[in-house]
Amino acid sequence: MLKRKKVSPETGGEQLFRKMPGQNEVNLAEVMDGYSKLLIDDPVRPFREDNLQAIENNVDYGILAALNGTWVSYNVNYNKDVPKPSLASGVHTTIMPSPGTNSGTIPGKFAFDSEEYIEKLTFSIVPGGVRNRGGASELFCGAVKYEQTIKSVNAIPGQEALKYTPIHEENGMYLWLSDVYNHAATKESIERDRGIHAISTEDAKYGYTGEYRDEPLLRITPDGEAHPKYILQSQLEPGQPYYEIIPAQEIKPGAGLDGPYFIPDYSISRSGVIPHGSTITLLGDIIPQNKDKKTYYLIEGSPQFPYGKEAWETNHLSISRTMGNAGVTPEEIIDLDQPAPKWVHETLDDVNDPGSNKIYTQRILADDLYPYSVRPDLRLRDTLRGQHVSNYVHVRMSSKMKTGAQGGVLNVPFVNRFVPTVEWIWTCGLKPSLKTEKKFFSFSTNKSYSLNLISVTTEVLQAGLTFRLIPFVRYRIFLKIRERLLKNSFIILQEVLMQLQGVLIIKDKLP
Repeated sequence: MLKRKKVSPETGGEQLFRKMPGQNEVNLAEVMDGYSKLLIDDPVRPFREDNLQAIENNVDYGILAALNGTWVSYNVNYNKDVPKPSLASGVHTTIMPSPGTNSGTIPGKFAFDSEEYIEKLTFSIVPGGVRNRGGASELFCGAVKYEQTIKSVNAIPGQEALKYTPIHEENGMYLWLSDVYNHAATKESIERDRGIHAISTEDAKYGYTGEYRDEPLLRITPDGEAHPKYILQSQLEPGQPYYEIIPAQEIKPGAGLDGPYFIPDYSISRSGVIPHGSTITLLGDIIPQNKDKKTYYLIEGSPQFPYGKEAWETNHLSISRTMGNAGVTPEEIIDLDQPAPKWVHETLDDVNDPGSNKIYTQRILADDLYPYSVRPDLRLRDTLRGQHVSNYVHVRMSSKMKTGAQGGVLNVPFVNRFVPTVEWIWTCGLKPSLKTEKKFFSFSTNKSYSLNLISVTTEVLQAGLTFRLIPFVRYRIFLKIRERLLKNSFIILQEVLMQLQGVLIIKDKLP
């Protein structure tokens, strides 16, 4: 989990993401200033009831606060480094069970769908910290609501207008989980939350006649004594032996002060509802870059993508390892920056495709959106080519972790039976300062920080059979639109979104 250097609210601290008077722009370098890894021996902040309002008013939203607003995708045909025009900025590649099949009959037969699409995302800050009480530990969550709408974009022969079809809706909430406090017992809290009688008849059996016993009783006579003697723990002499412990019935002021202290496994959680029939909880964190024995949460430069044969990385492809890998071997790797191999456009048979390996994935490589139909994040790579990315933040989340705290995926019975989603992986990055030569459009906003969002990755892994590994990854280039546009201005947003293994990128200003 991450922490950020803070001072007490009384002295004006905890100002992460809070704009000072006259400050209108969001700068990632300022946003990420002061982050470090929370360690077990770091100081823990105490919670006090009289400080509750100040804590809630200054809750930490972390990197999530930079997302606040409405974002829509737009087309990237302005980029001369992307030679093929696109209908929209996104490409989704989805693998589904073929009609007529089920898990008991030819389970590997699959249908493949690849389309361009557009997307709209709205993020809304929930004012004030959301308080989670855990006794001696308290967690204040910075909550950010989100709503997502995605439509596929297709050209229909003989029609001038494009066809927009809704294909995905989702809503939910992100939580920033770094505000943790120790809440020790006080005299007032103990008396307010009484759950026992003042005098216990059980205690009388041990010779204790006081009220609200807040210490263990210890038997100091050996086993078998006819008249056992009990004393309070505070009465025990150093080195004095005892043979039985009667637990305390009440706590003392200061209880909980000595821990154990709660340190969240992760800084960010995401809960979402998907109308296909899945509910997800993801956990994750900002992924740092280690360089010259130092750790950086703000990564300088542009995200690095592979080229040529190095781009054939199975974890980033719409072709899974269980699908035959399109005949690729260590000696013969498909170069995704070159035209598809000749066999992709040939009629395959037992002679030129023994074992029916290549034909199983031939349609994916033969798709009109190749090479993005094979590795969608290459379109993000190509979109960023020739542009200046000053820095970015990398966030990774998943429903399933190797160890520690776990997220989860719940499915409705239909999805659970036929295409059970067993893991959901989300990767994104935030970036300022995307500079290009061409101005897309001009507008005026009620606040001068317009942000440009580039890319998100989502992988949905579905259990069972060969077709059930679905890299449902998305790439977006968004423009954040504030409510007030320049009077009489007209903006056409040719929205863009690609399915990619990529990074989400934010920019400070339009060129």
